[in-house]
Amino acid sequence: MRLVFMGTPGYAVPVLETLVSAGFKVVGAYTQPDKPRGRGRAPEPSPVKTWAQQQGLKVFQPESLRCEGTQAELASLHADAIVVAAYGKILPSTVLSTPEHGCLNVHPSLLPKYRGPSPVATAILEGETGTGTSIILLDEGMDTGPILASRELVNPPGEGATGEEVTWSLFKLGAELMADTLPRWLRGEIVPKAQDEKQATVTKKLEKHDGEADWVLPADVLKRRLRAFTPWPGLFTHWRGKIVKIISASVLPAAPSSGQEPGLVIPLKETGTVLGVVTGQGVLALGSVQMEGRRVVSSSEFIQGYPDFLGTRLPS
Repeated sequence: MRLVFMGTPGYAVPVLETLVSAGFKVVGAYTQPDKPRGRGRAPEPSPVKTWAQQQGLKVFQPESLRCEGTQAELASLHADAIVVAAYGKILPSTVLSTPEHGCLNVHPSLLPKYRGPSPVATAILEGETGTGTSIILLDEGMDTGPILASRELVNPPGEGATGEEVTWSLFKLGAELMADTLPRWLRGEIVPKAQDEKQATVTKKLEKHDGEADWVLPADVLKRRLRAFTPWPGLFTHWRGKIVKIISASVLPAAPSSGQEPGLVIPLKETGTVLGVVTGQGVLALGSVQMEGRRVVSSSEFIQGYPDFLGTRLPS
């Protein structure tokens, strides 16, 4: 059984690792081209590339899958199926039709809910309590292909889990589900189930500005944003022309006193932290923060270095 794998970030690695451990013959691992990172802007390989090379797998990093030469190279691998997990590129119709048994995708939501590029973050933002992973047969739409299998996450991370933590859990679940589903699919034992379009919801691509704190919002909404947008774009505000990133925070239900408008930085007592920001409803207690260009520090360390932060009114 010959497979091609397509994936890029670290949380796609468990899917590839599980396929290899299960005895599937992975004849090629496709991943995004190396990207410059850090101050030196040195090219850095993706986690999938690093792991695949350690296992002696053949790695492919095309800039595009629409090039005829790239498509011919893919066809020459004679894969029975292609497994996709957070690859980061749209597969054109020619690629979708290349393997006999199609292209199977691991999607971190219970489709048809939360299609698109930010299913985990959107679920957290909307206060979703239950989630899971779906295996679909890719078509030319955005996560619109028929469902081959789905499984609810039985033991999700804690209530305060970040988007990154939930994503890892869902892709580990997806690795198990793919290993169970793929053999049955190749044996013809699964009937694809069309998605119910009436139940479909679509997520949007996250942008940097999504992480900017709007202090008019309730504190619990801002806390959900912090969880959803970790590690990127994070939750941040501006002060003295620089970005102050909020790394951890908690919600205090107390309503602001008269004259305390949203965005005002206030002192806190007996809360385990020393700084809070007044919001449209309640106070967001700052646990740890990071000034642009500086290391992460506790709010007590931060206020020692920047005492005039207290009493500031942050922008919304």
